[in-house]
Amino acid sequence: MTCSDKAYCAAIFDLDGLVLDTETMSHSAWKRAVADFGFDLADDLYQKIIGLSIMDIEKVFSDAFGENFPLQQITECRCQYMKEHINEHGVDIKPGLIELLDFLDEIKLPKAVATSSIRELAILKLTATNLIDRFDVLVCGDQIKNGKPAPDIFLKAAEMLEAPPQKCLAFEDSNNGLLAADNAGMTTIVVPDFVKPSGKTVNLARKVFSSIDQAIPFIKELLGISE
Repeated sequence: MTCSDKAYCAAIFDLDGLVLDTETMSHSAWKRAVADFGFDLADDLYQKIIGLSIMDIEKVFSDAFGENFPLQQITECRCQYMKEHINEHGVDIKPGLIELLDFLDEIKLPKAVATSSIRELAILKLTATNLIDRFDVLVCGDQIKNGKPAPDIFLKAAEMLEAPPQKCLAFEDSNNGLLAADNAGMTTIVVPDFVKPSGKTVNLARKVFSSIDQAIPFIKELLGISE
């Protein structure tokens, strides 16, 4: 059966906060790195950068702290804190993820990760959790021009999977990610994490679940798979 014969022929996942329980770690690393350079990262400001590419993060921080904000040095510092944490403590996989990945393997639905993280960190996280081989494609924030909420990263993942965007299931947890997947024309499933998507934005989702494995019956329904 070719992709044209299927209702859906690919699944695309965000990484941080959706596949991996990394948002708390990321939040701590950003706060420490920003503080090292004499700034204070308030929680409401941090929430604005969740899911954004580094270019879009630069604009948020420039607006908040001024054009001389040393983002490159702070980003390097933040990455080092992340690496140290991962090497020392590992990374937790989100509950229900393995069950969903096993199901998608069973029905032979190709999978991609589309993450705003830089490729180096994304590979480190996926390797540390033994998930690196569970996905067919990895697209990262430093590989595309426009970050979330622009659709670029999801469209690139769909292209690499050779799947029409409208036949892709997109799994997200954040406002920016949900908007990006919707802008790409994908059917979006949301599993909220650190920051719950706003009421207006979450209405764009086809379904909202509290655990990612809860999507399995819904996917079976979409694909016409009987129990």
